[in-house]
Amino acid sequence: MMRVTFLGTGTSGGVPMINCDCAVCRSHNPKNKRLRCSLMVEVDGKHLLIDTSMDMRQQFLRFPFPKIDAILYTHAHADHIFGLDEIRRFNYLQKERIPAYGNRSTLERLLKVFDYAFQDSDKDILPGIPNLSAHLIEKTTEIKSVPVTPVPLLHGQGETLGYRIGNFAYCTDVSKIPESSFALLKNLDILVLDALREKPHPSHMSLDEAIAVAQKIEAKQTYFTHMNHIIDHERHSRLLPEHMAFAYDGLRLELE
Repeated sequence: MMRVTFLGTGTSGGVPMINCDCAVCRSHNPKNKRLRCSLMVEVDGKHLLIDTSMDMRQQFLRFPFPKIDAILYTHAHADHIFGLDEIRRFNYLQKERIPAYGNRSTLERLLKVFDYAFQDSDKDILPGIPNLSAHLIEKTTEIKSVPVTPVPLLHGQGETLGYRIGNFAYCTDVSKIPESSFALLKNLDILVLDALREKPHPSHMSLDEAIAVAQKIEAKQTYFTHMNHIIDHERHSRLLPEHMAFAYDGLRLELE
């Protein structure tokens, strides 16, 4: 049994945005309140966190989890990594280092920005300092006995990683999926896909682009994430084809 929890489904500015008076930012619908993107995957008692968002503290207070066994990074943009310092609490409670996985460019940026968090493995676990180990992931890898497959994606001029775990795949911050990566996304029960807004964007899929890609992948169910304040959950949900929906903060899904 696998369970996934959406900790955040918003773009880098979050929703509502600062100093915005638009209808979505003023909305009282809780599904229009979006923290920065992050996801927890639970498999056989293991907790795999995808990205340490800028809102990580708020997310874990709202949706508590007892531990983090590993972190899977999609890429090193601020909204996906700047909660890393919050890992120190889990280090202290678990009395152990936590492994972090990503592609080469992501790990290089993490080691530069958070150099203090990647120290010698035999150092003491201190309450005020996060302690992680960096691991390059380029092919299917067993992480805490859970097989994880990285899915290379394009994010404008940059590269990101999606992740496939069983028949679930998470592909955020993507403008295009390379043809070679579509082979890694066959026979999915659930696909999570970037759908920033209605209009095209240089580094994210628009809603129409995301729908077209979802139709090509043909997962049993697709959920869209990383939405900005143009996307109104109720109104835009009426525009979606069958077996597609917008994710929202706190949404929990279970898979066999």
